[in-house]
Amino acid sequence: MDLLDLIDLTQSVLDGVLFGATYSLIGIGFTLIFGVMHKINLAYAAASVGAAYLSLIVVSHVPVPVVYLVAALMGGVLGWLVYLICFRFLPLSNPLATLMSTVGMLLAIEELISHLTQGMPMNYPAMFQSANIEIGSFFIRGDLLFVFLIGCVAMVGLTQLLKRTRLGLATRAVAQQPVAAQLCGMGINSTNASTFVIAGLLGGTAGAMAGAAIGVLSPLLALPLTVKGLVVTVIGGLGSIPGAIVAGLIVGGAENLFQFIRGVSERDIYVMLLLFVFLVFRPGGLFSPPGGRD
Repeated sequence: MDLLDLIDLTQSVLDGVLFGATYSLIGIGFTLIFGVMHKINLAYAAASVGAAYLSLIVVSHVPVPVVYLVAALMGGVLGWLVYLICFRFLPLSNPLATLMSTVGMLLAIEELISHLTQGMPMNYPAMFQSANIEIGSFFIRGDLLFVFLIGCVAMVGLTQLLKRTRLGLATRAVAQQPVAAQLCGMGINSTNASTFVIAGLLGGTAGAMAGAAIGVLSPLLALPLTVKGLVVTVIGGLGSIPGAIVAGLIVGGAENLFQFIRGVSERDIYVMLLLFVFLVFRPGGLFSPPGGRD
């Protein structure tokens, strides 16, 4: 490999790591819900894309930063609706019931987006698109750096929320000992609903970030983001927020690395192989609890 190829390879991995913040946010959403309810919400990424689409309603009336804020708020609303429809009134003792309900919600959101947009991609506003930072032979795309920084701010905000607020205390208590938390006066249903809203805020942010980095929104984004989010959750360790953060950056960098070496058509194959390697050699993930994963 000559010097030019090495520079291109490094540049590609750098771009992937920056975009990986989006995968980190999706993984955190899966992790947060699984950590509290021990359930997988397969409609999470689809709701995130749906929130980004809803933010386009105001795109011609407000500045671009407000569009991202609207996407986050819409994500919170959709998160609450997913909880209400797919979890609140279903028997939580039957894991298959909630799992299949979220699969149905995933398909419903995809079909609704496709119907309303005729399946056509829609442009999404980006910030700092032409503001590239040059460092020697490399350059950092301004839009990807913005995506990365917004992701970091969201991650830090979530961490502080869980550690320093009453809602965070209730969330951690319900996740560890729901019966004891209920005896202490904490509402299980309200805490679960709040968790879905918080995860939805992150998801709406992730959907907007993906749209800004790619430049367009498409109904076809929902399934790849779902798969990548689950991969990040498993590699990071089920229930581990730091693991989801690190794994998202790793998956983003590895995805672009494989794309550079083998092409876009084989990229996802090698990402799945990376997941297989972790399942075989480190099934608990990067940040598995001391006793391993059940």
